[in-house]
Amino acid sequence: MDNISRRSVLSAGLGAGLVAAWPGAAVAVSTADDAGLRTDPFLLGIASGEPWPDGFVIWTRLAVDPVAGDGLGGMPSRNVAVAWEVAEDAGMRAVVARGVEQARIETAHSVHVELRGLRPGREYFYRFRTGRHVSVVGRSLTSPAPHETPAALAMAFASCAQYEHGYFTAYARLAQDHPDLVLHLGDYLYEYKKDSYVIGGGNPRDHEGPETTSLSGYRQRHAQYKADADLQAAHAVAPWLVVWDDHEVDNNWADEVPENRDAGQLNDTTERFRQRRAAAFQAYYENMPLRASSVPAGFDMKIYRTIQWGQLANFHMMDTRQYRDDQLAGDGWRKNVAGRLAEDRTITGAEQEKWLLDGFRNSTQRWDILGQQVFFAERDRDKAPEIDDVSMDGWDGYAASRRRITRGWVDANVRNAVVLTGDVHRNWANDVKVDYKDPASPAVGTELVCTSISSTGNGSGSTTDPVMAWNPHLKFYNDNRGYVNTRITKDAMTADFRVLDYVTTPGAPVSTKASFAVQDGIPGLQ
Repeated sequence: MDNISRRSVLSAGLGAGLVAAWPGAAVAVSTADDAGLRTDPFLLGIASGEPWPDGFVIWTRLAVDPVAGDGLGGMPSRNVAVAWEVAEDAGMRAVVARGVEQARIETAHSVHVELRGLRPGREYFYRFRTGRHVSVVGRSLTSPAPHETPAALAMAFASCAQYEHGYFTAYARLAQDHPDLVLHLGDYLYEYKKDSYVIGGGNPRDHEGPETTSLSGYRQRHAQYKADADLQAAHAVAPWLVVWDDHEVDNNWADEVPENRDAGQLNDTTERFRQRRAAAFQAYYENMPLRASSVPAGFDMKIYRTIQWGQLANFHMMDTRQYRDDQLAGDGWRKNVAGRLAEDRTITGAEQEKWLLDGFRNSTQRWDILGQQVFFAERDRDKAPEIDDVSMDGWDGYAASRRRITRGWVDANVRNAVVLTGDVHRNWANDVKVDYKDPASPAVGTELVCTSISSTGNGSGSTTDPVMAWNPHLKFYNDNRGYVNTRITKDAMTADFRVLDYVTTPGAPVSTKASFAVQDGIPGLQ
């Protein structure tokens, strides 16, 4: 259903294809036929995302056999009508919108509904149905009206969920904390085949299928992850804003450059990698609650965008993979790579950089929050002043690009800049500077880095990293699995680092390892 017909449905409240009744009522609805499915087709759960003042996206994907090798979830080779409804109460009695969408075979029987006409700053509930099968009820929110400043926002962020390395208990604990918004900063899934990325003691779970390179493979892998009950709980509790990092496609890919070019078993040429990227992007869109503005065009897909939360915050969701220059010196940690300082190096690409800098200049919000993937602050592993030993894959490998972004928010007089990061499977909290080589350079922003949901298995619990001694802007480190809860008000942004002691068996309790505050108008961590 296109946006115009959706708006008509929402404003009129009735029309062709609308749901007249749900299970328990006497009226059968032929437009929501389940194609004779005997098994529950909602095994991949439901999700919502992209909150705007008048609506959000609701999503589901039908599957009766999530790990079917062809990636199509055991579904019949035909479109299936899926009814949806949105209500103001969890009991789904005060329905405000309902309609029918086609779960199409060409998009792996996924459904994206872009809702319009809802009220700003409100909590809503939604569900789907096909035939006699009904999904669970999910919770979502619209963002506040553009001129409003809400009292507070509870936002959680997470990254790096390697299915094989542990159970997704952290997602369940996140859901139990009941956030109003969830940011996922990449590595939602991993591409490896069974037994190729193994933690000490062995993996507690296995991937199905080969390394993901084809559309069927990526679809199968997304379905295996989505079938996890803990992940489903986190999706159902609140709207999500998602961005990818590398493993949704290929480890440490950069623009059109794969990890292993013209070498190795996969022998990725540029053309083959474009095909792989197109397949990964198609499956990513099919499995995420994204708007139609993110529909892929071949091997291109735009995911950078800004979501406003009234006058409280801007969430600038970024893409540091698709437009970056290739990593220098063969990638990894390297010493004294002068090229990383080159003025023309970019991790964002020129167009995305301009979009972000324009967003800083146009911002009237109290907080400007960057949702992005890789370590932002400088992290030098060598204490000798004449040697720098840094990661070529993070912003250290693109130092001029980082300086332009940081200087951009300073020059635009952004009130409070906070960078959110994933990727490194550890918790960090850092002050951000324009010049890390000058000890007198003041903090101009804050970086909060979340650990992994499960990647690398059980953490050590350590809160000490030796590099902090000669990188004084790095204020906190922790090696546990988990996520970060934040509470954002006009006066402060607080962050609780929520951690689990183990993930290789299910059911771990959660606790808060450390808490920090960023005070309005005072850059850096308190």
